[in-house]
Amino acid sequence: MVFSQRQQIIRVLLLENVNQVAVDHLRQSGFEVEHHAKALPEDVLREKIRNVHIVGIRSKTQLTADILKEAKQLLAIGCFCIGTNQVDLEAAARQGIAVFNSPFSNSRSVAELVLAEIISLARQLGDRNKELHAGTWNKVSARCYEIRGKTLGIVGYGHIGSQLSVLAEAMGMQVIFMDVLQLMPLGSAQPVATLDELLAKADFVTLHVPETPETKLMIGARELQLMRPGSYLINASRGTVVDIPALAEALRSGHLGGAAVDVYPSEPFKNGPGFATELIGCPNTILTPHIGGSTEEAQRAIGVEVSAALQKFAQTGSTLGAVNYPEVNLRVAPGAGRFARILHTHQNVPGVLKEINNILAAHNVEKQLCDNRGDIAYLMADLRVDNDEDLGEIFKKISMTPTNILTRVL
Repeated sequence: MVFSQRQQIIRVLLLENVNQVAVDHLRQSGFEVEHHAKALPEDVLREKIRNVHIVGIRSKTQLTADILKEAKQLLAIGCFCIGTNQVDLEAAARQGIAVFNSPFSNSRSVAELVLAEIISLARQLGDRNKELHAGTWNKVSARCYEIRGKTLGIVGYGHIGSQLSVLAEAMGMQVIFMDVLQLMPLGSAQPVATLDELLAKADFVTLHVPETPETKLMIGARELQLMRPGSYLINASRGTVVDIPALAEALRSGHLGGAAVDVYPSEPFKNGPGFATELIGCPNTILTPHIGGSTEEAQRAIGVEVSAALQKFAQTGSTLGAVNYPEVNLRVAPGAGRFARILHTHQNVPGVLKEINNILAAHNVEKQLCDNRGDIAYLMADLRVDNDEDLGEIFKKISMTPTNILTRVL
């Protein structure tokens, strides 16, 4: 595929009520933006995606390899959320489509939700709330606790886990954590060597890990039995991390004092009735519909971060932050109007750079950078050109090379 961007308007399709901040930012960047409040039916999506350069989605829209085949002009996908499971990342890369997300913008929102759930579980607020709504007055103090002095075990000490660590210590909790990386503890938090050790020591266990083969069902019947009697489990990471039937059994048997779950192995694609899980009706169990990052502040921050990445990629070719592409960035040269920028996505095989540099040899190349990610490589080159005819010839020659996936000229 080839794409000459000079004097062409970038068309953007934003779905699922992407925050207005992103809409405004992209329009102010000179892009033509079509904004929809909901996900589109598949047949409509197939039609729309054929004529746009950028697509912005959240979690409901599924961009499969089959749908991406329809996207003949698509340059980039913005996932206005943390996860990118809804996009076939390899298929996108093979078509020269860069995918961007916002892995950290909702960290504070998730951390605050978890802290609220820790307090709510310790005081059995969920059960008292349901009872009073049903007309039952049940003023009790048995098995209701302060969180001060209790031990919080954080599995995954990244952006969310470390923020939660600081908040929990401010509330008087002792914090231990386990992570596959050697990370600097914040405050008085202490690392532990193994998950088993953390489960055995913590009064509250909260999970903040990605969805990988290693984390799938990492909390099962065995791990739940290792947890202290009367302790609590919180999962605001990924639904596949916890064995839900085993958790339900641990709650109904009384081994655990409670749980809070925000993510599930299978989640509905739209709001409404019909959701089912074995956790419904379990004692002192808080169930929320994947709202960890659902705050106005988080959605605005996500809108800013992802729209900025899309704008920068479209206008400069920078792939910093892309999840499926080599991360390459060239600074904009002084007097950039005198230069042309070649952006060449190609198959990562030997000899490509030699072939491209032979094409560019007759021109003054100011800067050049290339990197690869698996089977995909990405080249950025700034060069002086005397006229549009020369630039057109360069573009034609590069785009006709046998390893070409996508060539752009800025």
